[in-house]
Amino acid sequence: MNPLVNLQPQDVAARLKAGKAVLVDIREPDEYAREHIDGAVLAPLSIFDNTNLKLEADKDTIFMCRSGNRTNGACARLDARVSGMAYVLEGGLEGWKKSGLPVTVDTKQPLELMRQVQMAAGGLILTGAALGTFVHPSFYGLCAFVGAGLFLAGATGFCGMARLLAVMPWNRAMKKA
Repeated sequence: MNPLVNLQPQDVAARLKAGKAVLVDIREPDEYAREHIDGAVLAPLSIFDNTNLKLEADKDTIFMCRSGNRTNGACARLDARVSGMAYVLEGGLEGWKKSGLPVTVDTKQPLELMRQVQMAAGGLILTGAALGTFVHPSFYGLCAFVGAGLFLAGATGFCGMARLLAVMPWNRAMKKA
């Protein structure tokens, strides 16, 4: 059962404009730095239990993520931190944008780390498949290696590629933000 009540983006925007709500963004700092809703309080889900939310008793608490999936998946955990009613932005940031509502975008920030992982893994798999087809079949091993790494990351929660990408020069500015 979802203890969070879904609110349409226009309703959330009206509550924020009237000063009747606090919008809590549970995405990770790299996602927030690249694109966010003005006034949203960052409280990453990965450290959510240790984050001071600075909630006000007379304001609605509305949680959001990119699409609504993370928020709905953690609804009981999020609701436990709120004394009154808790809400979720229907469709998350993507729903907000589809409704034509404004977002702050900083294109100088690097792409979100998980998008970088997806692009690197996909690129390596395509490269291995092309080289295996046109150069030598042993290059198919690259596809198997990347696939095994993705499986291990899913099974253990440790992603070596993400750790490696996080220390790349283009991602260092992200840590300062």
